[in-house]
Amino acid sequence: MDAQTTARPIPVEFTGSGGVRLVGDRWETDDRLIDSTEGTVLLLHGGGQTRHSWDRTAARLAERAWRAVTLDARGHGDSEWASEYSAELFAADLQAVLTELGGRVVVVGASLGGRTGIVVAGERPRSLAGLVLVDITHRIDRTGQRRVRDFLGAAPNGFASLDDASAAIDAFRGTPPRRRRSDGLRKNLRLRGDGRWYWHWDPAFVGYADNRGNSDERWLADLAVRITVPTLIVHGTRSEIVSQEAVDEMLDLVPNSEAVEVDAGHMIAGDDNEAFALHLEGFLERALPPR
Repeated sequence: MDAQTTARPIPVEFTGSGGVRLVGDRWETDDRLIDSTEGTVLLLHGGGQTRHSWDRTAARLAERAWRAVTLDARGHGDSEWASEYSAELFAADLQAVLTELGGRVVVVGASLGGRTGIVVAGERPRSLAGLVLVDITHRIDRTGQRRVRDFLGAAPNGFASLDDASAAIDAFRGTPPRRRRSDGLRKNLRLRGDGRWYWHWDPAFVGYADNRGNSDERWLADLAVRITVPTLIVHGTRSEIVSQEAVDEMLDLVPNSEAVEVDAGHMIAGDDNEAFALHLEGFLERALPPR
C-alpha cells in the first residue's frame, strides 16, 4: 500500500456456511464515509492467499469513493479453519456474505475467488450486480494447476526466515529475486512457537486442489451460461493457468461479458496493479452507476 494513502482498513466479520467465522476489512478514508447503498466491491483472493493481496487495490478504490471490502476465505488468513473445503462451500460462504452486505455488490475474484463467483453468479444470478474474473474461467490448464498445488504443499515444515519464503515465491514465479517488504510477507505467514514461518492458511486446503470436481469444466460451463450480470474477464497474457482459447470460450458462454488483457502472469494484481486497477475502475463505473 502506498505510504501516502489516506485509506485504512476497518476489521469486519461475517458468518459463513455452517457457522464458519470469516474475517475481512472494510476500506474507508479519513475524510469520507462511503454510503453502502451506492454499492460494494467485494474482493476475493486466490487459493493460498489472504485478503491482503488486495490491499493496494482496495485502498485505491476507497480513495476514489468506492466501498471496498476484502475477505479471507475459509481456511485462509484470519478466517476460521474448517473441516471441509469444496467449491460448493466456498460458494455458500460467499452467498452468506452477500446477504449480510446487502445492496448491490460487484464480486472481484482472483483464481479461487473468481471460480467461487462463477458458481454463485450462475446459481443465483440476482445475487450480484457484476462479476470480475481475474485470470480464471470455466477451464484451466491442468499442468499449471499442478504447479500451483505443488507450491502450496511444498513447505509443510515452514521456512526458517521471511527471506526463505520470499525466495520460494520467486522460484515459483520464475522471476529474478526481488526485495519484498517484511510487513507484507508477515501478513501471509505465521510465526509459530518453533521459530519457523508458515503460510497463513490451513494445510488441509491442498486437498481442495486435488479434487478435480471443484474445477470441473463442464459443470462450470453450465453455470457460466446462466450468468446474466455484467462480467469482466481480466486475462494475464503470461498466465500459466488460463489460455486465450479459454477466455474466448468464456466470452461465448457468458452473454454479457467482455475481456481485457494485462501484461502479467496469473497473479495479475501483484504483477501490474496499476493496469488492473484502471480496467477495474472502468468496469465499476458501468456496473455500479450512481443512483
